[in-house]
Amino acid sequence: MTINDRTGGPAQPMFKSTKKTLNCRGRLVNLTTPAVMGILNLTPDSFYAGSRTSVDSVVATAEQMLTDGATFLDIGGYSTRPGAADISPTEEADRVLPAIDAILSSFPGALISVDTFRASVARQAVEAGACLINDVSGGTMDAAMFSTVAGLRRAGLSVPYVLMHLRGTPQTMQVMTAYTNLVPDVIDELAVQLAQLRELGVADIILDPGFGFAKTVEQNFLLLNKLPAFGLFDAPILVGLSRKSTIWKTLKITANEALNGTTVLNTLALTKGASILRVHDVREAVECIKLTQSVTFF
Repeated sequence: MTINDRTGGPAQPMFKSTKKTLNCRGRLVNLTTPAVMGILNLTPDSFYAGSRTSVDSVVATAEQMLTDGATFLDIGGYSTRPGAADISPTEEADRVLPAIDAILSSFPGALISVDTFRASVARQAVEAGACLINDVSGGTMDAAMFSTVAGLRRAGLSVPYVLMHLRGTPQTMQVMTAYTNLVPDVIDELAVQLAQLRELGVADIILDPGFGFAKTVEQNFLLLNKLPAFGLFDAPILVGLSRKSTIWKTLKITANEALNGTTVLNTLALTKGASILRVHDVREAVECIKLTQSVTFF
């Protein structure tokens, strides 16, 4: 399988990642069978109303997701929908940290991911018990993020880091979709950040191409089609397409009606090498994985 070079030169090979394990604070997570990451938004303005929750209800939601088969619970206190309002790091931490405490009090074995681009929030969340950092900015919105992740590792709190591709900020990304050649450009930009992390000694890195972040609907479909190209980094790939506008704009429906479309695109992502599906609807994603794993693809 190949991907066209931006210059029109020889086609470049496409790969699938062979790295299938993550060290989550000493706990080994095997991704031979892809994992599901359930979304827990502690924000009042998430684009999908069904994902919004509060500290009061987060334990019940977490329990349902774990029962349905989630490997990770991704807790976010800052809305990254297009045009979302900015909030302070203190307000973000005040949303996230009580939720982590509440979940771990009820489910001590839960693997919690903190969805933040702020180093201070990430550090506090890991110290509170989170075992994975999911950074939508790929380190571009807080210069201290990479050194913080490396510092946690040196302190014995080794956590995987999700390196996502983003141009601009959630407030500006929608006008930053001009690429010379989409997939090579995204790969090049991720490669710069990845090299910095590896130089700092960060070992467990997950790549996220950033569906919906500084990409148009058409670009998201191209990115999905060429997903195996990201295997050249030999890092697990996280795909977050759940109920996004790529689905509901194409089908002319709403985010509330986009579960079936989500399952279709998640299935395609799995056949192209995705190791983690980040979703609002855990049970359906787990079923998607079980059925896809039952088929041999050539």
